This record gives sequence, C-alpha cells and structure tokens, in this order.
Amino acid sequence: MAAKDLILQRLRESGGFVSGEELSVLLHVTRTSVWKNINMLREEGYGIDSSTNRGYRLASCPDVYLKDEITAGLETEFLGKNAFCYESIDSTNEEAKRCALKGAPNGSLFIAEQQTGGKGRLGRSWVSPAGTGIWFSVLLRPGTLPLNAAAITLLAGYAVCNAIRAATDCKAMIKWPNDIVAGTKKLCGILTEMSAEMERVEFVVIGIGINANTTAFPENLQKKATSIYLETGKKVRRVALLQEVLRHLEKLLKENPISLTPAFLEKYKSVCVTLGRKVAFQRDGRQVTGTAEDVSPNGELLVHLPDGKMEKVFSGEVSIQGFYGQNF
Repeated sequence: MAAKDLILQRLRESGGFVSGEELSVLLHVTRTSVWKNINMLREEGYGIDSSTNRGYRLASCPDVYLKDEITAGLETEFLGKNAFCYESIDSTNEEAKRCALKGAPNGSLFIAEQQTGGKGRLGRSWVSPAGTGIWFSVLLRPGTLPLNAAAITLLAGYAVCNAIRAATDCKAMIKWPNDIVAGTKKLCGILTEMSAEMERVEFVVIGIGINANTTAFPENLQKKATSIYLETGKKVRRVALLQEVLRHLEKLLKENPISLTPAFLEKYKSVCVTLGRKVAFQRDGRQVTGTAEDVSPNGELLVHLPDGKMEKVFSGEVSIQGFYGQNF
C-alpha cells in the first residue's frame, strides 16, 4: 500500500487529529515526506485539516469513484468488494459482461463517471453525463442468485428505491417492475441481463443508472426524467448512496434465496406506484388496457381487464396513464 494510502487509512480510523510524528513512525519516513503525501491527498480532493500542535484530521472526502472510497465503510460481504472504477466507458453492463467472461468474481462492481453508450430496456439509450449520476453494474454468479432469476429484477428495484428513501429526502417509488420514479418522472433505470446455458445460469449483470445530481435535462427528456437534486434541492454524496444501494441489495438477496418471500412482496407493493392505476401493454400485437391490481409471487403484474379477466404480465413495456408524459 502506498504511503498516502496508509496515511488516509490511519486518518479514517482515528476520526480525529493524528500527529505528524505518529504518521512518520508508522510509515518509517520523515515528517517532510508525511507533509508531501498529505498534499497529494489534498490534490485528489480530500479535505485535510492541519494544526501545529495536533497534526492532521480528515475533514471531507471527494465525491469521485475511487476504489478506496467505495470500499471504506462498505458494510457488505461480497457486493462491491471488488470495485472497478472508470473515468469513461461505453457501458458498465458491457464491461461487466466482458470481465465476467474473464473470470471476474461474484459481487464485482463496475462504475463509471460517464458512459458513452449507456443503455436501458428495449435497447433505448441512457444519457450518462459525467459527474452527476451513479452509473454502475454488479455481477452476480450462481450461489447468490434466487432460483427464479427473474426475481432479481424486483429485488434490485426495491433495493434502489429503499436506499434512496433511506439516504435522501426523495420519496422514491417503483413503477413495475423496477423503474424508480419521483412523481410521474423517472429517477432511475435498471437493466438486468443474464448469461445462461440450458438450465444453468452462468451469471447475471444488474445495471443501475441513478439521476443523482443532474440539474437539467435535454428538452426531449424534461417531461420524462428527474433527479434526486431536482426533487429535493439537495446534492447527494454519490459514493454514500452507492454504498447504501449495495447494502440493501445484498440484504435482499440473502433474505430471498429461493424465491420472493411474502414479506418482501408486501414491502415491494407498498412502494409500487403502478398498483391501482390504469395501465397499457402489448399483447399479440395489440394494445391492452386495464387496472393493475397486484404483483404475483413470481413477480408478474396482475392486470384486471374491462371484460373481467385477470391478465398476467411477465415482462415488456407497461405504460401508466400520466407517467413519462404518456396518455392512452
């Protein structure tokens, strides 16, 4: 570990001032070398206070995606422990799949300041500007996957929704199955992709894009998209929210090892904005409308049709009257 990393680790552990003498003894270097490493940390964005008689104290951390920042204080067993951070990349999902094929371990995290080819469901592009959002993917391998892999979609959605509600003043909700919304606008998109052979799942990649500190959207997205900042007027410390999402997701994966539990479904439905609303979806090439009434134990949306029948919606696009500027 480099000298500056050891200094940072000691300052984190202390929570208060650490003398320059203690740091020089710890590193077996001169006080001048300690001072130089402190300045290197400051250049990286760390706020470090200094006092002539007391030493150095870590006052603030940069809101950038550095492995040490992500893993420091991360209360998980496997999610995010292997973190791959990028300044810019085509897509964190694509990178996760590439690395999965090379043997990247279960729980690996892939995160970027900017995506140049981010994508959402149905092949749509996902706008991922630098310095504003939380654009990341996690890799899951057999052993931490529910047998009903489709359940991961709902688990991921609830994990993100719950993390946002816990860490911010934003009253996020879920649009089935896993869009996160605030009001009638999209706050976060989640794309789950799977690699499988016959009856065996090789791995699953969950891609998550959270509009955290975005201050404005292009005109074509203004009726559809929002951010935590626009909803609350407060900037989010992105690394802290990322850690919260990882913690919530890992907990849910452990609690639902085989299928979605009744307890989870009740929690999910309590924040699912789709239920009780008029919805539309495609069936056999035609648009069908009805009222969303429930979510099944398998995660399907149960829609009550005008003719009295109950239709199960497994996947695909489900529109809600008035959301994302949609009307039908």
